Amino acid sequence: MLDDADDIHPLFAGAPRTTEFKKLRKRIVRYAREAIEQYGMIERDARWLVCLSGGKDSYTLLAVLHELKWRGLLPVDLLACNLDQGQPGFPATVLPAFLEKMGVPHRIEYQDTYSIVVDKVPAGRTYCALCSRLRRGNLYRIAREEGCSAVVLGHHRDDILETFFMNLFHGGRLATMPPKLVNEEGDLFVYRPLAHVAEADCEKFATAMNYPIIPCDLCGSQDGLQRQQVKAILDGWEANSPGRRQVMFRALMNARPSHLLDPKLFDFAGLSRDTGEIEDNLSDIPKLR
Repeated sequence: MLDDADDIHPLFAGAPRTTEFKKLRKRIVRYAREAIEQYGMIERDARWLVCLSGGKDSYTLLAVLHELKWRGLLPVDLLACNLDQGQPGFPATVLPAFLEKMGVPHRIEYQDTYSIVVDKVPAGRTYCALCSRLRRGNLYRIAREEGCSAVVLGHHRDDILETFFMNLFHGGRLATMPPKLVNEEGDLFVYRPLAHVAEADCEKFATAMNYPIIPCDLCGSQDGLQRQQVKAILDGWEANSPGRRQVMFRALMNARPSHLLDPKLFDFAGLSRDTGEIEDNLSDIPKLR
């Protein structure tokens, strides 16, 4: 069904007809569908706010969700949303023109959070943490205004792995981005349908589709980030042992609280031995004098 070039969503129009690309596309769609089903993201007749930054990941997310909806496999309403945060040099016309051309329902919101970040963050520090919080707050507001039950983000497998190691190395905790969570206010879901998809696949897909990519470093605040350092470490491991990323990702899906050290997750104090057989044979054990 996915190989019928005449029966696709416009976001896939002009897709390469090579066998390699068809396999890539089917793999990404399959992984996204698996994540959506595995983590229980579907609420029938719900409305999702699909966050679009203009990067390769968000384009991949948008295309895959519309493909699933086109196939009747995602019974939700999709609204694409781009938040223009006032970053210098941001090409404000690119996404509206693209979404109009593709016939994708959308909302473009302008909020100059960049000026706030520049004012609040000390010189020499990265903007990303505060910028992300301000962006998320605005997206939650927009979701409520549009009657959406979920905010959908384009984080992929590698983002999840990098966040895990950042928390491990710098935060002293075992945690990462979950595929599904509820916001602090308790009124919105946050979904990451690309949780099982490799970053390399997103890049190959968006490049092959020739989507108009907008760089993520317009603010000039990317150099020296902890995430870039972690990414370099993971790249080195992957180069030395291909497939290492996927093995580590599977480990996040196979946690054993009894083999970690957190007493809040496992009742170590209440752990007891099965001493029935030993007690039956106590009379056979000589007493110490």
